[in-house]
Amino acid sequence: MLIRTGFDICFRTWQPIPTNLLLSVLPEHEPQLRTLQRIVTEPEIQLHHFRDGFGNHATRCVLPPGDTWVRGDFVIEVPDTADPVVPDAVQHPVSELPDDVLVYLLGSRYCEVGRLTQEAWGATSHLASGWDKVQALVALAHNRVEFGYHHARNTRSGSDAWHEQVGVCRDFAHLAVTLCREINIPARYCTGYLGDIGVDPIDAPMDFSAWFEAYIGGRWYTFDARHNRPRVGRIVMARGRDATDAAITTHFGPANLVHFHVHTDEVANTDLSRPPAETVVPQYAGKFG
Repeated sequence: MLIRTGFDICFRTWQPIPTNLLLSVLPEHEPQLRTLQRIVTEPEIQLHHFRDGFGNHATRCVLPPGDTWVRGDFVIEVPDTADPVVPDAVQHPVSELPDDVLVYLLGSRYCEVGRLTQEAWGATSHLASGWDKVQALVALAHNRVEFGYHHARNTRSGSDAWHEQVGVCRDFAHLAVTLCREINIPARYCTGYLGDIGVDPIDAPMDFSAWFEAYIGGRWYTFDARHNRPRVGRIVMARGRDATDAAITTHFGPANLVHFHVHTDEVANTDLSRPPAETVVPQYAGKFG
């Protein structure tokens, strides 16, 4: 399956602002690219690309005063199958986990382990397989939180989402990650593209999305607490302990987001040279869902 995706974003600043961008696909997915992946800015500014501590393809820059447009558009080939479902995937004893997985058991900025221990164990103590435990926690988070872009708040943690019972997709992911770590199942936060492929489209502009991965059965598996169903067409841009590590943009100073457009559409080979349809959003409302 070929997916054409990308972004058109504008930041407004009043002084030079150092910025970190996570707007490229994971390095491991770069062989799937069918067109050049390139970040373009207007005005043109110097970009420095590097691998961050979580293996993400990151980009550093300094936004000049005024409006800076950041754009990207590429085609990538992804499997046309939904997220795998492996009910017999086991939970590993902590003593047997790989060294690089241990960090995803620890508490982090938005996933405060130790505050939802009783809730997590109460929902899973009767279950045998690691898969069933993770899926039970996904369902718990999915049913606990009401989704709505107007609920967005960038300081909300997973435990906050549990108590407030509202949020956007990053809050669903943070809550599910927190619950998994409470019962010693490693979990990591993911962000990227997820188009309305194989599902009824929602009546809202396309956005970046957040989900998570749990380490069971000897590998990482994808779970999605917001949608609570396997989906087709995920494209991972960044992973980390939580949204701190996988933020699409991180500004070290004041920067206003004044335009935001994301496109994610299945295309045929004959569509590769066609520019994506542009949807103008003159004022960004502050949602990363």
